[in-house]
Amino acid sequence: MAFPADKARAARILVVGDVMLDRYWFGEVDRISPEAPVPVVRVAKREDRLGGAANVARNIVALGAHATLIGLVGNDEAGEKIAVLLNEERIGCRLVADATMHTTLKMRVLGRQQQLLRVDFEELPNDGGLDLLMHDVGPAIPDYDVVVLSDYAKGTLGRVQEVIQLCRSHGVPVLVDPKGHDYLRYTGATIITPNRQEMAQAVGAWKDESDLELRAQRLREHLELEAILITRSEQGMTLFTESGRHHIDAQAQEVFDVSGAGDTVLATLAVTRAAGLDWESAVGWANRAGGIVVGKLGTSVVTAGELS
Repeated sequence: MAFPADKARAARILVVGDVMLDRYWFGEVDRISPEAPVPVVRVAKREDRLGGAANVARNIVALGAHATLIGLVGNDEAGEKIAVLLNEERIGCRLVADATMHTTLKMRVLGRQQQLLRVDFEELPNDGGLDLLMHDVGPAIPDYDVVVLSDYAKGTLGRVQEVIQLCRSHGVPVLVDPKGHDYLRYTGATIITPNRQEMAQAVGAWKDESDLELRAQRLREHLELEAILITRSEQGMTLFTESGRHHIDAQAQEVFDVSGAGDTVLATLAVTRAAGLDWESAVGWANRAGGIVVGKLGTSVVTAGELS
């Protein structure tokens, strides 16, 4: 089956979640600091990329669909940079500026293509920022085919249950990339896409595949979900729906960097579902996209051309 590029171009997807800026400093390492036993990186190139929910939106656009992003940023340089990058990528955005918080920023220092250090700047939003966010989210939902919630536990989805209920009331499917162990907050979503570790946090360690299926189906029914997709790295992906279990092996691919791979999987799932594909077909394309993106450095995207 060919990638549904024509139908993807007509898809309209709303992304709500934790927006962040991924900042990369690339350099050369040829000596150790005399001040401490650490490498000295002579920075030769700097690059900023969209991260978190913004990277999900970036992947959606790369696949040919239309994306609008709603999220929180601070009144700072990182927030301004995110707005510039979103405009360059032709991503519609409604960034809510909260003067009481800093924009989430992940700064990575790399030498010889190896990550040497990551420094994170982050701060939880207050209730005022969340009020402003919900003021934008509620009226927007009916205008979209699919809503994607990208949860990085940075606070933007503090009212995720309210968003899910709004989606349900308008009959709009909602796809969630979850975080933490309290999955009750995702009750009523269409699908959640935890990775292996996140699933274990939610349901406990499983003994074998039969035990996993029992726990996954119990969780799916308890949360009133259509499906659960567990991304399992080198073990591939496993989908659980009312009709049963569907597993797909990982694409044979040298893994260079897993940063943002979950964003690519979520975006591909959203685009293919908006294009009318069933869950199993959508997961097949998401698995293929994930296999491609882990061969790239940093938070990257997969295009429709690469999937064709």
